[in-house]
Amino acid sequence: MPISDYLAGLRVKVGHDLVMLPCAAGIVRDDAGRILLQRRSDNGLWSVPGGDLDPGEQPAQACAREVFEETGLVVRPVRLLSVETHPITTYPNGDVAQAVVTVFECTVVGGELGCLDGESLELRFFSPEDLPRSSFVQRFLPAVFGPAVLDSEQVAAAFAWEDAWNGQRLAGVERRDDGSQQVPERRPVVAREVAQ
Repeated sequence: MPISDYLAGLRVKVGHDLVMLPCAAGIVRDDAGRILLQRRSDNGLWSVPGGDLDPGEQPAQACAREVFEETGLVVRPVRLLSVETHPITTYPNGDVAQAVVTVFECTVVGGELGCLDGESLELRFFSPEDLPRSSFVQRFLPAVFGPAVLDSEQVAAAFAWEDAWNGQRLAGVERRDDGSQQVPERRPVVAREVAQ
């Protein structure tokens, strides 16, 4: 799987040694409540769509970008599900990393399901009871695969989100780095309990 210029530069300095990686992942469901997984091209294992944060990127922003790149779907993170540290992983190229993953529940706001960036061999929705026995699925906290509706024990969470982060994807334009140093105004989004 391709890595960012930032991580490639870091790898030049540290080689294959352990690197802690801030990451984001998105739980995307279909109308039947099934969860979207990708079969990774680097190891053939099923996984939740997600990946590393780029420098200066908010976790919710990285979640939306990674889900789009890996699935073709434009998503809006709507609820923080977990922040979790995954096991140390040695990748096929010898790189060793440990991910600290911010996991979001997401709703689809556009796009078409399809493998865009070569990181996914296959995309498929699975019922929470029938998730594949893949180490890249089982490393997530079981609660992230639970019901999509907040229960009465759930505490609300806030995270930064800008609708503009999806603007170019919704317009069908590729995300490009224009070199601008302007930082968009951030407004907090608070996940609230959903009454049944």
